Amino acid sequence: MTTSIATRRARLDRTCADAVDVAREALDETGAEGVGDYVEAVNEGDRLVTHLFECELPGYKGWHWAVVVTRAPRARKVTVCETALLPGHDAISAPVWVPWSERLAPGDVGAGDLLPTAPDDDRLMPAYTFSDDDGVEDLAFELGVGRTRVMNREGRMETAQRWYEGDSGPEAEISTSAPADARCGTCGFFLPLAGSLRQAFGVCGNLYAADDARAVSADHGCGAHSEVLVAAEGPVDHLETVYDDNAVESLEGE
Repeated sequence: MTTSIATRRARLDRTCADAVDVAREALDETGAEGVGDYVEAVNEGDRLVTHLFECELPGYKGWHWAVVVTRAPRARKVTVCETALLPGHDAISAPVWVPWSERLAPGDVGAGDLLPTAPDDDRLMPAYTFSDDDGVEDLAFELGVGRTRVMNREGRMETAQRWYEGDSGPEAEISTSAPADARCGTCGFFLPLAGSLRQAFGVCGNLYAADDARAVSADHGCGAHSEVLVAAEGPVDHLETVYDDNAVESLEGE
């Protein structure tokens, strides 16, 4: 057997609903500016009503001055709970605030800017623990020094995916426009990275290439490949003598 409990909807308290003058006086006492015509009374609960007035302040189109009133049981006197300026359905309001760390986009950090790294950044891990990157381990062993934190596997995978799908990957316009065999992995200017990214990425060292000093994937490409050669005719060993008849003058008597 199922038992359902019906919730009783509070009825609009007529005494509170009729207290329009009390609500307007409350706005006057609090120094509210731009109070316009009365809009409506909104039932909030038992003996609890919100009175809405139009706001005529510049820049607040669609906003309402709101006054919440109530009364004690069996009391005839209405008291004011609070006043506020609230946006209506058609109001122009500011967008939801988003923390700066969530608004950052790639390339936002410029010269002179500082970008603090969160202590719990999920892309990093302490460098004093064993790293799953052989390149990092080899470097720490050889030099005997290290950094406070290094990128973990998740951070490296995220970076590799971003590079590969962006302008550094094989689908970039400059790459698809290059000859099929002009891939960075076979270019003499390709400088492979160290560590686990070595097999897939390197840095372009060609002064004249658009990707100079940038990390590129091994299957990226461009027209500045070291082995892109222009076909030329073979060397000319002998040229026949050519005479310009227009420059020859006929001498009579000789």
